[in-house]
Amino acid sequence: MVFVGSGPIVEELDAKYWRVAAPVVYHGARQEFIVPEGFRTDFASVPRAVVWLVPRYGVYTKAAILHDFLRQSHTVSAADADGIFRRCLHEDNVSIPRRYMMWAAVRFGSGLRGASVGQIVLCFLIAVPSVLFLAVPATVVTVFGVLFWLVELCFWGIARLGRRAPEPPPTPEMKSA
Repeated sequence: MVFVGSGPIVEELDAKYWRVAAPVVYHGARQEFIVPEGFRTDFASVPRAVVWLVPRYGVYTKAAILHDFLRQSHTVSAADADGIFRRCLHEDNVSIPRRYMMWAAVRFGSGLRGASVGQIVLCFLIAVPSVLFLAVPATVVTVFGVLFWLVELCFWGIARLGRRAPEPPPTPEMKSA
């Protein structure tokens, strides 16, 4: 149960999406999964207000790419894709609190499809303290993000007002005068 290979595995397409540049191979307990070259990913889908705690990429980049592939290709069920994601996070030495928060987030993101009663209870036991823990800093980050956007908007407006309109090009009548 390990990822095979190393080196640069993605190329940036735009501000949100990346393309897998070389196949990403994961040897699972009973299966081998291969994310093909050319697959598009957005890494971990993390709300902007909490990227300070869980960035979109990091030690778990390959796990996020594999999870995206498994969900989009329907190679396994949503519950199994989420479980493989959690196992990959464990194998990549992601801390227990972060690992379980990320797992609970993808389980909720999949609508808890295929979840057992135990998984649903575990998701809520993780989600409630996580939301309480993240509520204050996420609110502060969001408020200051909006304030920063408003300040940028004001400066943009001031800069637009300060510009003079360009002079029209001279017409033939103006040149002869």
